[in-house]
Amino acid sequence: MVMAEVRQIILADNQDVTRLGLKTIIRGALSGVENLVVKELSRRAELIAELKENPSSVVVIDYTLFDLGSADELLNLSERFPFALWVLFSEDLTEGLIRRLSVEQQFSMVLKTDSAQEIITALKCAVTGVRFLCHQVTNLLLTPHTPIEREDQLTATEREVLRLIALGKSVKEIAAERNSSIHTITTHKKNIFRKIRVNTVYEATKYALRAGLVEMVEYYI
Repeated sequence: MVMAEVRQIILADNQDVTRLGLKTIIRGALSGVENLVVKELSRRAELIAELKENPSSVVVIDYTLFDLGSADELLNLSERFPFALWVLFSEDLTEGLIRRLSVEQQFSMVLKTDSAQEIITALKCAVTGVRFLCHQVTNLLLTPHTPIEREDQLTATEREVLRLIALGKSVKEIAAERNSSIHTITTHKKNIFRKIRVNTVYEATKYALRAGLVEMVEYYI
């Protein structure tokens, strides 16, 4: 059976063994995909040039072993090329990064310690435009998380208001739930946005998810 929405796959990993293993898996698992192109790149400039030519590519990348300075640089690239899908394939993903990327729909996540079947599933999902999170990542996201203390730490009231905002509550609904005035909640909202340096509810929601103020299982109910 031939899969739909065929995409070019870019292997962006500086480990020869990893690239060889991925190519072997791709040849076996995706043999039914017509005209599938697999490219190997080792430099950031090459990746950018390729994405300019083929903006809907699937990029299989271990950013810690590629020509990228940080996770922020990876996120900047994903924003620059919104039609690309990214399969983060690594053995060095921190809990903070996993939670941060969990709200970015362009990113699938699979670990190098996962089974061959999960890696195959991640690749099959990628070429059909479907996001995939391996079981280790999924289990971590479903585990309660204690927010990390930050310099811009919110007060207990602000954290609760942000949690309700992330759950889709309006200012009016939050005011009613907390027996507060709309003006008070509006003021809390302005202070929260200023402290966490965001401008929209969407950005605030991503912050709340990354910080563990809202658990993924609660968010998707």
